[in-house]
Amino acid sequence: MADESPLIRSLRAAVAAAPGDVPLRLHFAELLLAEGRTDEAVAEAAVALQHAPGDADARALMVRAMGLPPAAGPTGPAAAGPAAPARPGEPTGPGTDGEPPAGPAAAAGGEAPAGSGFDWDAAEQQVQDVVGPRFLEDPQAAEGAGAGGDADAWDVDAPGAVRLADVGGMEEVKDRLEAAFLAPMRNPELRRLYGKSLRGGLLLYGPPGCGKTFIARAVAGELGANFLTVSLSDVLDMWIGASEKNIHDIFETARRQAPCVVFLDELDALGAKRSRTHHSGLRNVVNQLLTELDGIAGGAGNEGVFVLAATNVPWDVDIALRRPGRLDRTLLVLPPDATAREAILRYHLRERPIEAVDLGRLVKATEDFSGADLAHVCETAAETALLDSARSGSVRLITTKDLLGAAKQLKPSTEPWFAAARNVAMFANEGGLYDDLLAHLKRKRKL
Repeated sequence: MADESPLIRSLRAAVAAAPGDVPLRLHFAELLLAEGRTDEAVAEAAVALQHAPGDADARALMVRAMGLPPAAGPTGPAAAGPAAPARPGEPTGPGTDGEPPAGPAAAAGGEAPAGSGFDWDAAEQQVQDVVGPRFLEDPQAAEGAGAGGDADAWDVDAPGAVRLADVGGMEEVKDRLEAAFLAPMRNPELRRLYGKSLRGGLLLYGPPGCGKTFIARAVAGELGANFLTVSLSDVLDMWIGASEKNIHDIFETARRQAPCVVFLDELDALGAKRSRTHHSGLRNVVNQLLTELDGIAGGAGNEGVFVLAATNVPWDVDIALRRPGRLDRTLLVLPPDATAREAILRYHLRERPIEAVDLGRLVKATEDFSGADLAHVCETAAETALLDSARSGSVRLITTKDLLGAAKQLKPSTEPWFAAARNVAMFANEGGLYDDLLAHLKRKRKL
């Protein structure tokens, strides 16, 4: 503060440099009290009591700073020990307040020494907003181990309005999803007849930017289920055991919020092959994920918890995650077909100024383009029209020529993925894991 004396400023800096020095802090509080800064003196005395709860000087200073009558004590020489000398202006001697010494009941609570009449509970309530607690209680210990701990900290999205009907084309993907999840959910009698459980896992894989996350949200919408997205950054923690606890808390949240879709994004990072992982922490994350997928830690299991996972490189996912009972169904999400490309292009052009756009020609020119590629085509065409309008000074609309020119400049981002996947499908197709990929490559004559 600008009106502080040099001594107060120096002492304030000294206290900040040595916060645990109780005598220094009490000396600072005395000077504050002498200058009439009562609130600051109370705060400093309270901090001193945090560091030394039984300090008699700190308690006496707190009494004077708060304007309370001093505590009555025993009379005679024994009342003044060497550890608590009288302060200037402090009453001394017997009978200063005209009240008899406090009896044994005053010391029964253990909050003050025998003979003290000061109400420390009332004092604590008056300064509780000034000074925080000395220790923070562990939330898990407070709620009880096994009660979920921080599980409710995970954000769960309510059932959304997105449905599979909002996914253009991709009929084969929709049929597989219908058989894996939706039909059992819609027909509970048939589900019970055939012993079909409401638990299960599905791995979506394919080139990047082809709508795997959107499809997962559409499945949650069809089920009327909550949606919980999990990525590597949500799980990994620097402390030993914290990452595994995060995985457990996520699944505990999903079990309480059932029906719930847990979407494991970029599974190759979260569930990488343990044989290639040199860090024990990452291996433990995979182990914990396997346990949660089995529903062992959940007590009632994973009934009503649907696990969807997405990855661009399924061959880097630990094989144990893909055994029956876990992520046992695999679905290849290919680049959008002609129907889907038209729907995506219409979506990205719906709010842009366009003129007589020939979607048929544009759909043919964007074969093998991902959804992200198609969005980029529309963005590039809009930039071209915007630049021409800025140069000419008159606004012009986006035309088919702009869109075709943008598509010609851009190569499908899916091509590098198929080049890498081709070798896997041909030489690492153990157990027919990639038969659908192999069939697609044969149809496209890319083998």
